[in-house]
Amino acid sequence: MYNAHKPETSELPSTRRLLRSTLLALIAAVVILVTVILPAEYALDPTGIGRHLGLMEMGEIKEQLAQEAKADGHIAQNETTVEALAQVELENEWRDETRIDLSPGEGTEIKLVMEKGEVADFYWVSDGGPVNFDLHGDGKGNSISYEKGRGVSEAEGELTAEFTGSHGWFFRNRNQSDVTVTLLTRGEYSDMQ
Repeated sequence: MYNAHKPETSELPSTRRLLRSTLLALIAAVVILVTVILPAEYALDPTGIGRHLGLMEMGEIKEQLAQEAKADGHIAQNETTVEALAQVELENEWRDETRIDLSPGEGTEIKLVMEKGEVADFYWVSDGGPVNFDLHGDGKGNSISYEKGRGVSEAEGELTAEFTGSHGWFFRNRNQSDVTVTLLTRGEYSDMQ
């Protein structure tokens, strides 16, 4: 300790070198922030480099999970289950009824084969907890997203095909327990996949 060499003034870095090193460190930090941290943590990629590095997908998943967790905290469990479904069945005659059992984290897709302009009515309800859904269509190079929802226990409406192809729902169970989704459909469609 007592034998430590005290540097001479000429051996110390100049103010110019210190400023240059600080500036380079600041530039490196900004580059890392924009190309790595923003895409991986917040799904923001202003340069496009994060997508090439595969970091955007990680950020998108984190954002989706955060939104789902926030939605789960604000959504009261909807008690419309089998009773509500029974009431809807009494009021309407449905062409098809599909029941889908989803384990925690599991997702599935149900599609109606429709011609452009055809219309189908639908009603679905989840028993065991709310689900996430994406009502969309695809076919012959076309794709469209009609509606998306997170933490939804039931939905009903009318689906009008924007183009010829398959139009339907992707359901995902983000609960900690099994969920059963019951889908009722009727109208203008040739097949259900």
